[in-house]
Amino acid sequence: MSLTPNKNVFITCAVTGSGSSQDRSSHVPRSPEQIANSAIDAARAGAAVVHCHVRDPDTGTPSRKLEYYREVTDRIRASEVDVVLNLTAGMGGDLVFGSGENPLPPSAGTDLVGPAERVAHVAECLPEICTLDCGTMNFAEADYVATNTPGMLRSMGQMMTDLAVRPEIEAFDTGHLWFAKQLVEEGILKDPALVQLCMGIPWGAPDDLNTFMAMVNNVPDHWVFSAFSISRNQMAYVAAAVLAGGNVRVGLEDNLWLEKGVLATNAQLVERSVSIIENMGSKVMGPQEVREMLNLKKQSPVGKS
Repeated sequence: MSLTPNKNVFITCAVTGSGSSQDRSSHVPRSPEQIANSAIDAARAGAAVVHCHVRDPDTGTPSRKLEYYREVTDRIRASEVDVVLNLTAGMGGDLVFGSGENPLPPSAGTDLVGPAERVAHVAECLPEICTLDCGTMNFAEADYVATNTPGMLRSMGQMMTDLAVRPEIEAFDTGHLWFAKQLVEEGILKDPALVQLCMGIPWGAPDDLNTFMAMVNNVPDHWVFSAFSISRNQMAYVAAAVLAGGNVRVGLEDNLWLEKGVLATNAQLVERSVSIIENMGSKVMGPQEVREMLNLKKQSPVGKS
């Protein structure tokens, strides 16, 4: 496939994530107020989209509490800064097996609930975008499985479509893109779809460029995609995504470092990505341009009809 660089690029900032990074950097936001403020700072720096998880404010551990999502959403919408809101719907699929010869019953850390509960905060907050992890996957932990069965995904995808919230397909391997095409064919997701290519996450697609281009080549030409890699390859993938015709994701969910020995803020990571994109001769899109391109429905700020 010949490369056709993207000349109009939008940046997504993944603000905090659900990993155990809260104690590795003081910049990882924990409370709803911190998460909202970090998202707003990222938007000021050039992010058109902010992708938000929530955490317990005291411990920093990942959470699914509706009140945390509502506070984050309300604070972002009430600010003077415009940004497209993207909430995760990946929580609630955690299955941790018992070790060795005794996999059942599931072990501590399991948080496995039905599709309606996994999408409850999306129905409550009505973001413009929410994520749909399009397949079950082994992550780095020994006995942990992120569980997204075809039945779960059909139910969640239909709920998102019915809510008029745009699903962002999170693809961690080529099979996830295969199933995403099936969801579109069945009419559960609308065509063209929106895709995030998630590279370098154990044990999904590695982030070598041959694998990346295999992922890109499995995205239909008329779909819109972004891509990212984690840790030290985050900024390299800003360039790779633009060269491959896609959009960009950066943020503390995926990488804590600005450079060796220097912990980053979300705004700094966005600023660095803006510089890379513009130095490649491309334009960074604003939130309203992204809404028009993706046909997104913006909800009213808190307290307004």
